[in-house]
Amino acid sequence: MPLQATSGAASYDGFGGGAAAVPKYIEEYFSTFLYKGTDATQTITNGIDLSTKGGLVWIKDRTSAANHYLFDTERGATSRIFSNLTNAASTTSSTNYFQSFNNNGFTVGYANSDAASNYASWSIAKAPKFFDVVTWTGDGTSPRAISHNLGSAPGCVIVKQTNAVNDWCVWHTSTGTNKSAALNTTAAFGTFAERIKSVTSTTFSVGNSSTVNDSGATYVAYLFAHDAGGFGLTGTDNVISCGSYTGNGSASGPTVTLGYEPQFVMIKAAVDVRTSPTDYNNWAMVDVMRGMPSPSTGTGYALGANLSTAENGGFLAANSTVVPTATGFQIGANESMYNFNGATYIYIAIRRGPMKVPTDATKVFAPVTTFNASAPYVTTGFPVDMAMRKWKAGSESTRIVDRLRGTTSTTGNILETASTAAEASNSSSIWALDYSTGMAAATSTNTVYECFKRAPSFFDEVCFSVPNAGDTVAHNLASIPELMIVKDRNAGSSWYFYHKDLGATKYLKLQTTDSEFTNIGAWNNTAPTSTVFTVGGFNTFFNYVAYLFATCAGVSKVGSYTGTATTKQIDCGFTAGARFVLIKRTDSTGDWYVWDTARGIVSGNDSYLLLNSTAAEVTSTDYVDTYSAGFEISSTAPAAINASGGTFIFLAIS
Repeated sequence: MPLQATSGAASYDGFGGGAAAVPKYIEEYFSTFLYKGTDATQTITNGIDLSTKGGLVWIKDRTSAANHYLFDTERGATSRIFSNLTNAASTTSSTNYFQSFNNNGFTVGYANSDAASNYASWSIAKAPKFFDVVTWTGDGTSPRAISHNLGSAPGCVIVKQTNAVNDWCVWHTSTGTNKSAALNTTAAFGTFAERIKSVTSTTFSVGNSSTVNDSGATYVAYLFAHDAGGFGLTGTDNVISCGSYTGNGSASGPTVTLGYEPQFVMIKAAVDVRTSPTDYNNWAMVDVMRGMPSPSTGTGYALGANLSTAENGGFLAANSTVVPTATGFQIGANESMYNFNGATYIYIAIRRGPMKVPTDATKVFAPVTTFNASAPYVTTGFPVDMAMRKWKAGSESTRIVDRLRGTTSTTGNILETASTAAEASNSSSIWALDYSTGMAAATSTNTVYECFKRAPSFFDEVCFSVPNAGDTVAHNLASIPELMIVKDRNAGSSWYFYHKDLGATKYLKLQTTDSEFTNIGAWNNTAPTSTVFTVGGFNTFFNYVAYLFATCAGVSKVGSYTGTATTKQIDCGFTAGARFVLIKRTDSTGDWYVWDTARGIVSGNDSYLLLNSTAAEVTSTDYVDTYSAGFEISSTAPAAINASGGTFIFLAIS
């Protein structure tokens, strides 16, 4: 019989008590939450129930040189360990660092809330097929089986002796039997027969090395699953992968296929043919919240699990090299930290959320015209994945920024809806998206921000290149796109607009008033599916961005109507009316009209802006009114909105 290790939450979500009947989604078990210090106790609300499920909170100061702090529910809030050090666990004045694991996040003390610093935190809740934490007291025997509740064979096991100075021990499924490395160093994986000896779905075996099983010593282990399923509506979706790839030294590095888009990746050179510099062999931690932008522009942000340095400190390579795709990630550096020719790299990747279809539009969309005195100046209550900004006073196109194209470097990357211009840079001080509850902004009441969060069946974004006409592009909308907006990022070209009611043989241009164009080349005469869309006559080998929308019950509606020149109610299936409305006439010329509740959708005059124009907001008209199930078009609306017999497309969000 294996000796039993300690593992809490014995009956929650399958821990010791059978799998829960309720579907599990990654957003309930993992969170990257960024916060600004306050010099005081601070409660982080990230939606992760750590007090019930148990788990790990990992915190790093992004701004300054400081240790990584790891707190887990098995050792308790009063004990912290450091991924970059060999030190034993510390409990001295520990409430100054971490105070509690909560049912929707955690609370830190003032020592992890320095007002001069920005912090990254990663909360990982325990769940079968995802993550577990176990502790034990060593007995010096070999082999010794330690029980766990992962419910599948671990893909990675990370162990630390907690009562004395010692290296960390990391075992990874890709490196083979008896191989391990130290989380606190840059050393490659080597053969250590008496560390991690084997793993199964119920136990992992350790030898008699002091790093894992010294007699009387205390230990903690963090166990990560590998492609074990267990999540999503059917319980078959993978949310974590532990794999490897081989560098090719090319500017276009290897593509890793996971079957999902990651939000967090840790990478380490397991076997490196170089002898120097060793800094290339750090344990790199990247995530989409801090920035994993898609080429061709943008710089990503990395932290080293073995380094106390600030963000990007100690990294010799440019860090814009781990790029998420709809089905995995790509390495893009030329002989850099992640892609030396012939080197073997291991990784832990965690799936992007949310996986659950939204039911509350306020969790995924916010129109904002009011601002805070300090960052994040725009408050949405959720991380902003894409924002459309317009200066209401005019002389400026609507500008779009988004997380995948990168807005956390020294420059933010913008596209203008009234222009065919290529992607351009602008000050990140008014565009930064690396906040968990909003975004940075130009603090002017004359500015409106339409803020979107990616979510299944509502909104998705894809960055891609086009090798050949007729190629398909994978997406993660999890439903058939009903509206798509595509723009070439590198060169001056039109905005291509797809709408389900126009079909795959037609398109509109977002920057013009033109009616629909009939051209089978744009979408290759092929309607999108729930997993891919098809491109046709786009410029090959250029970089593109696509924004995809669908009808999500009670949240959004993509539709069309025929004008009547009389008052007309548009039923979107909402219960409290539309907070955002976009309308465009398709059978004749007409502007792209936008209304939102931040600027007023009321029974009187309603302010509108035009996506295809730099003109100022118009405040003196009453074209769109409130209606509980959607929106109402007034009889005074012009032909561009309600011509009798005219055809119109719209996007409405509740």
